[in-house]
Parts: sequence; structure tokens; C-alpha cells
Amino acid sequence: MLRLAIQKSGRLSEDSLNLIRECGISFLSASYKLKTEATNFPLEILYLRDDDIPGYVQDGVADLGIVGQNVLVEAGFPALEVEGLGFSKCRLSLAVPRAASYDSVQDLQGVNIATSYPQILGAYLTERGVKANLHTISGSVEIAPSIGLAEAICDIVSSGSTLLGNGLREVETVFRSEAVLIANQNLSAEKKELLEQLQFRMQAVRRARRNKYIILNAPVAALDAVKQLLPGIKSPTITPLAEEGWVSVQSVVNEDDFWHITSQLKAVGAEGILVLPIEKMIS
Repeated sequence: MLRLAIQKSGRLSEDSLNLIRECGISFLSASYKLKTEATNFPLEILYLRDDDIPGYVQDGVADLGIVGQNVLVEAGFPALEVEGLGFSKCRLSLAVPRAASYDSVQDLQGVNIATSYPQILGAYLTERGVKANLHTISGSVEIAPSIGLAEAICDIVSSGSTLLGNGLREVETVFRSEAVLIANQNLSAEKKELLEQLQFRMQAVRRARRNKYIILNAPVAALDAVKQLLPGIKSPTITPLAEEGWVSVQSVVNEDDFWHITSQLKAVGAEGILVLPIEKMIS
């Protein structure tokens, strides 16, 4: 049985559990439980503090983990990363008071900076030849400038609203992060096989999230133009309609390209365009 460690609460926990469920893995979840077992896949889920997950996986207490890449790198275990999962994206950024002057990272020379990520920030500053005084604090980093603890901060940013609410402005992106799947490097052959099965399911779910299934009607005269816009996985599926001179075209479109391609399809004569979600997508 694989032991998978995830954050016990918060957005990352919710996103991780949703991914596992979308992989067709069933389990009971309750807020008071610190672990649960899947009913249809050899998987046990451990609910832990996110900062503890890399260490548990490194030591073999857990076989796998889902954790923010920022937490993994700060803990000093980047080699555990198996693959990015595409959710819980954020950035680690430097911020200064709105009224402070700032031209470049060189302005931070000798400055006091409050952060919960001294390892990542220290490496970033060292690469740029900046020597600053780092004050490590575990939470409420944004308050540091207003109470005189530091002249700048380095913290996780999603929308930036927390910075604005505390009179700060973002000036540098230090590190970009997302949720990653990590694994102990000494898994048995049996557990490696289970990990491959789990990855196969996760990749099918993530591929489906990134794509849409599209069905449309097009005049035969416009078919070459439509096919150029809709290559599909190999090529689009084309079926003649009862009305002569028209065909039905079915294909897959990447979410990022969808609106641009749809407007081009309409321009070449496509009609009755239907867009459907994909539950799983196996390449």
C-alpha cells in the first residue's frame, strides 16, 4: 500500500483531495481524522502540516506527498519532486512599502527583510550579489514593515490583495510555485509500480482539465480550413451530415486556445459549435 501525505487543511488540501477523487479513488474523509484508507486502490492518505511533508517523504514515513514546490525547495529536498500538478500556483515575491523608492534588487543591499523562506530568498539574493539582513518569521510577514521589524518582506503572493491591504507593493518575483507530487527515492519495485499507476491516472485527469471536446458543423468547401484549425490528437473525426455539402467535425481543443480558435472557425463558416468537458484524456 502507498502512503500519500497531503496538507491537512486549506486550499492545497482541497485541491489534492479533488485530484485523488477524479482519479477514481474512493475514500472517507473527516476533519478529525489524521489518516484514511482508499476503498478501491492500495492507498493510505496521511493529513500532515505542509512543512513536515518533505521530511516525512525523505525519511520514508510516507511514500508520496503533494506539497507546494516552495515548501519542498525551502526544506532542501528538490530531488524528491516527481512532477508538477498544475494547481495551487503562486509566487514568492519581494515587496516594499508603497511610498518606498525602488529601482532594482540592488536597492535591498543591507536592508532588513522579513520572510518565511530564508533559504530560497538567500539563494536569490546571493546570485545577484545582494547582502541583506534576513529575519525569519513563521507568519504575518506583511506586518513587519509597519511595526519596524523590516524595510521589506518576501512572502507568497496569489492575487496581491493582502500586500495592498497592508500598504505594500510587489517589486520582484523570487520564485514561482505550484503543487508537486513527490516520492521517496527508495521505493520498492511494487510501490514504484503503484506510483506509475497513480501517475497514469493523474496525468489523464490533468490532460482532460486542459482540453475541451468540440463538435461543429461545417460546409465541405471549408473543410481544409477547419482541419488546419483543429488538428485534434491525431486528426479530427469527420462525419457526413444528411444535408448534402455539410459534415460534422469532432476534435479536441486546448483550453488556452479555445476562444481564439472558435472565432476563427466561425470565420471560415463553421456553425452549431458545441463545447463539452472531458472527464479523462488518455494519450
